[in-house]
Amino acid sequence: MENVYIGVDLGGTNLRVGLVDESGRILQVKQIPTEASLGYESIITRMVDLIKEVKKAYSAVSIGIGSPGPLNPFDGVVVSPPNLPGWQDVPITEMVEEAIGIPTYLVNDADAAALGEALYGGGKGRESSFYITVSTGIGGGYVQNNRLIQGEHGYSAEVGNMIIKPGGQKHANMNAGSLEALASGTSIAREGKARLEISGGAEEVFELAEKGNEEAVVIIDEAMDALAIGIANIVHSIDPSVIILGGGVMQAKDMILPLLKEKVDSYVYEGLRGKIEIEPVHLHDKAGIIGAAMHGRQNFENEKLKDN
Repeated sequence: MENVYIGVDLGGTNLRVGLVDESGRILQVKQIPTEASLGYESIITRMVDLIKEVKKAYSAVSIGIGSPGPLNPFDGVVVSPPNLPGWQDVPITEMVEEAIGIPTYLVNDADAAALGEALYGGGKGRESSFYITVSTGIGGGYVQNNRLIQGEHGYSAEVGNMIIKPGGQKHANMNAGSLEALASGTSIAREGKARLEISGGAEEVFELAEKGNEEAVVIIDEAMDALAIGIANIVHSIDPSVIILGGGVMQAKDMILPLLKEKVDSYVYEGLRGKIEIEPVHLHDKAGIIGAAMHGRQNFENEKLKDN
């Protein structure tokens, strides 16, 4: 029987656990509301129950948990995610491994999606790929030669905190004028409320822009300009084979991708213009589970090699 791996996608809204085979195919998946207000002990107990459910008929090799940051992936500790109240230095891998008895590894949720896309989505067959999720917040993940580049402290590719406009809008615990403060779904919704007096969030701003509302068009243009600057900074820093964009804002990809590509070209060296590949996410909501499972697999296999 081929090996199988468990991937956990821990979000502020939903908790999903999947069983993934060696080819990156999800064999089964279970999903429940996270109910973040109940605290980490309740969430981890229900996570363990879901893991036991999906692995009933299988002998899983490893578990990978994709979680919102900040976190320490090397120690397996979730530090203090804004969308998981009460999670302060939670040793999640230790708790899950103790309950299940399978080697367990932690990874940032954007990194998990980045790895899933690199192995089986838009980055498949590429030497490198950079994944950016543009949703409530903005996160990133960089994969080279099918391996996550996590950095010395596990904070690599945290592009949401990249300063785009010094002294600009402040958002959550980010720098003033950060990419997340200027280009996330939250920032688009904020500008829509302030300038259009609407409360339907980023989705309504996009709907109005599609109908030709001039102020909505300006809001989207400004957000995509900030995102284009961020992408140009990434390109000039690491020059990945492809930029992959995911997250809720990409539901409007037909509107924003052509605009974004044009803007990125205006910010990169002349020799790079027309060469920057920017693609929408291929795996959609599967990327996180698959990537988390493969992160667990890669770490488990690395540890086996060290032991031999």
